[in-house]
Amino acid sequence: MEYNPITAIFPGSFDPLTNGHLDVIARGTKLFSHLIVAVGQNPDKDELFTKAERVAMICELVADMPRVSVESYDCLTVKFAAQKQANVMLRGLRNLTDVEYEFQLAMTNRTVAGIETVFVMTSEEYGYVNSTMVRQLALLGGDVSKLVPPLVFSHLQDKLRKHKPRNNNNDVPE
Repeated sequence: MEYNPITAIFPGSFDPLTNGHLDVIARGTKLFSHLIVAVGQNPDKDELFTKAERVAMICELVADMPRVSVESYDCLTVKFAAQKQANVMLRGLRNLTDVEYEFQLAMTNRTVAGIETVFVMTSEEYGYVNSTMVRQLALLGGDVSKLVPPLVFSHLQDKLRKHKPRNNNNDVPE
């Protein structure tokens, strides 16, 4: 049997990276010879961390995973995958809502670019966690320490100390 090395990308905005993301990365290391964590931009989301900050944090978190690299990109995900000669796109699934959305993306990516998608289920304890929720909770003063790695939590705390809340002029007097 001939060994066929498989390079996969795990794309996302990772703003911030959650324990669920780390779970998917760890699972991906068991499936692929090389996994590229591809840090992109989602124009529909307000950015908390810069792309460079996200890449730096993720690099530190995966430093002990020899077959994982971290790169940022500014193009279509399928174009980045082609540039990296990635055979597969790795995606994590948390719930049924994810299945519908991810299925549509996977079918489009296969039709447009010929790239296959491999799905892994996140661990049960991370099935409800997503970056948007973590960001919103943190901005509103909630404790997200159990949802993100300690390194990310520390950076979140630093970022929030510098972040000034927006005044939406909807404050109700007491």
